[in-house]
Amino acid sequence: MRGNVGGQVALLTWGRSTGFCVDPIEKKPLSHFLPGSAVLSFGTAGCNLTCRFCQNWHVSKARETDRLLDLATPAAIATAAARLGCRSVAFTYNDPVVFHEYAVDVALACRERGIRTVAVTAGYVEPEPRVEFYRHMDAANVDLKSFSQGFYRRMSTAHLEPVLDTLRYIRHETDVWLELTTLLIPGENDSPSELEALTAWVAAELGPDVPIHFTAFHPDYRLLDREPTPLATLRRARRTALANGLRYVYTGNVRDAEGHETRCHPCGTLLIGRDGYQLTAWRLRDGACPDCGVPVAGVFEERPGQWGSRRRLVRLGEQKAGQ
Repeated sequence: MRGNVGGQVALLTWGRSTGFCVDPIEKKPLSHFLPGSAVLSFGTAGCNLTCRFCQNWHVSKARETDRLLDLATPAAIATAAARLGCRSVAFTYNDPVVFHEYAVDVALACRERGIRTVAVTAGYVEPEPRVEFYRHMDAANVDLKSFSQGFYRRMSTAHLEPVLDTLRYIRHETDVWLELTTLLIPGENDSPSELEALTAWVAAELGPDVPIHFTAFHPDYRLLDREPTPLATLRRARRTALANGLRYVYTGNVRDAEGHETRCHPCGTLLIGRDGYQLTAWRLRDGACPDCGVPVAGVFEERPGQWGSRRRLVRLGEQKAGQ
């Protein structure tokens, strides 16, 4: 990802992507940030973690810049997002902290066009670049992989505490809208005691309004000897989080109507219904419950987007020679 160019360390992936796709924002996953809207998603190659269970490993584990097929300047990305009707651009598929300069430049170009930016990240970054990076982001979904240091060392060759520091920083020192995701892997990070500790920490340190998504694992990359996560495990995690005071708890990578919907936390009114990535109901009024008037935490517009569950591959730049 980086190399010596003229005696300086340079980002070799600047302006080069593994491809662009228009997704529903719910796929990031973000449930309280411009629901129903389209987001232009892209990533580059490489990662700063080595997760054995990586589900984007063909991109994040790539070591060759030959994987970078689409050439696009920040201005071209912002222009394309506007043309395609996207309300935001997401840095995803691999962690944007490894293409920091490119992500920041894209965010600046997007801001000039009124396009917001989303970081889908593991939150594993040093404090100094973290400040600069999140100064330019509008929303983030941070992957809290586990609440165990042993899990981070064994499964990702990383550490837990820097991720917790990032979460505290985003929540308390920025205006970035924050949601969390935890991929539950059978026998690794799904024990009742760990889920109790994780959700209690989120409630105490980040507050009850931070949405959390518990998503289902499927065997991939170097972790092929585990079964997919049972729906019952996701539902148990959701009950634990709700019992610990978290107001917005979702299940993902499964069909689970109750685990996808957003309800008013005091009165229980259905506010946003979802079938997968498709919105099926919308009852928010000025960002609040129409029945009891309590505001819902998030970034909402008067009406939801109409993108639906479509996924559209798009080309922005010139394809690499020979592809």
